[in-house]
Amino acid sequence: MQAFLRPVMWLAVAGFFASLLVHLRAVLGLPSPFGSATWLLHIGIFVVWLPTVLVAQRLGNGAKQVDLWKAVFRGCPAWVKSGAYVVGGYAMVNFVLFTFQTTAYPKNQMPELIEYRVFSGHWMVFYYIGAATLYSAIRLGLSQRHCPQGHEVSPFANYCDLCGAPVSPSVIP
Repeated sequence: MQAFLRPVMWLAVAGFFASLLVHLRAVLGLPSPFGSATWLLHIGIFVVWLPTVLVAQRLGNGAKQVDLWKAVFRGCPAWVKSGAYVVGGYAMVNFVLFTFQTTAYPKNQMPELIEYRVFSGHWMVFYYIGAATLYSAIRLGLSQRHCPQGHEVSPFANYCDLCGAPVSPSVIP
């Protein structure tokens, strides 16, 4: 599975930048450079997101729910973690603006550029989180941490919950 992660991560990176390009052009009132193929970015999310979810479950295994993203992104540089919050926050603001804009148009008569703008804002989030999660998995590997007695421990554990043995800290290669 590890060999499969790198190509999917690069697909997520390409999807993020393609989504960003579509988004910027839509904000500027320009058509998508991909024409009707732009909607393939919507399908591409599922190609990237299924492995992302599986990897995130593995990286976050044993972590408290509140620390899930901390566990998933622990193999990423700090700027990547911050970027996830920026992209996610922007997508929320973009969606709120979209909801106000939709009131100006009759049902099912939304201009394509506005649709591209709202969808590409969400595409950016999914592709970005996918790329960051897969990058983290590539750096950390997918194997679970264990105590000296062989028990699985959480990503942040200093001691085994079962036997109390000290656990060596995770080292990022």
